[in-house]
Amino acid sequence: MLLEGKKALVTGSSRGIGQAAVMAFAREGADVVVHYRRQRDQAEATAEAVRRLGRQALVIQAELEEPEEVGRLFDTIGESWGGLDIFMANAAASAFKPLLELKPHHLERTYRLLVDNFILSVQRAVPLMEGRSGRIITVSGHGVQFTLPRYGNIASAKAAVESLTRYLASELGPRQITVNAIAPGVVGTESERFYMGDKLQQFDQACIRATPLGRVGTPEEIADVAVFLASDLSRFVTGQILSVDGGLTLTSGPFQEIFGQGH
Repeated sequence: MLLEGKKALVTGSSRGIGQAAVMAFAREGADVVVHYRRQRDQAEATAEAVRRLGRQALVIQAELEEPEEVGRLFDTIGESWGGLDIFMANAAASAFKPLLELKPHHLERTYRLLVDNFILSVQRAVPLMEGRSGRIITVSGHGVQFTLPRYGNIASAKAAVESLTRYLASELGPRQITVNAIAPGVVGTESERFYMGDKLQQFDQACIRATPLGRVGTPEEIADVAVFLASDLSRFVTGQILSVDGGLTLTSGPFQEIFGQGH
C-alpha cells in the first residue's frame, strides 16, 4: 500500500491512461478524484470500481479550459478533503491538423488547457499540498522528441509542459513538492485509435517491429510509473521526464516506414 491515506486528483480520468492511474492509485491505498469533462457514465463506473476497493472516490465534472471551472474543482477538493497529496495533470485536447491549417481557436484551446490552466491548477493545488510532501505528475508524449504528422499543435504544448515541469520542480522543491513528467510511447488507448484512424493496425505493427520490447504499451504500464512518482519511492526524484515506451525512442523506424522521411 504505497499510497495509503493519500488523496489524489487525476484529470481526464474517466478513460485511458487517466482511468488506469486512478485505479492504480486506489489499489495502493489512495482516495481519488475521478475528473471528467463529458463522459459521466464512464466516470461513475470508474468511481464505483474504486469504491469496491474500499477507497473513497469523488466524481467531479469540470471544463478545464475555463479558469472558473479549475477553481471550482480545487475548491471542491479542499472542502471535501481539506488537502491534496497527488495531482496528475493528464487531460489533453487537440486538433490533429498540419500547422499551416490550424485556426486560432485550435491553438487557443490546446494551449489554454495544457499550459495556461495547468499553471492555474498548480497554483490551486500547492496550498492544498502544504506540509504533505506533495507530488505533481505531468504527462508528455513521444511527439515532443520525434515529429509526427498532424501532431505539432499538441506536441508543442506538451513541450511547454515539459519545460514547466522542470521550472516547477525548482520552485517547489523548497516546499518538499516534487514535479515529474511521464512521456509515454505508443499506448493502446482510444486517443491512439482516434489519431491514427484507418492506419492504426499498420502503425501498431510498425511500432512493434521498432520497439526493443516488441509490443505496444498499455495504460496500466503508464499508471505503474505514476504510482512510483506519487509514492515515497521517488522522494529524491524531481524535474525529470521519464520515457515509458519499451525503448521506442531508441529508433525512428515506424514513423519513416509509414509516413516517409518528410511525413
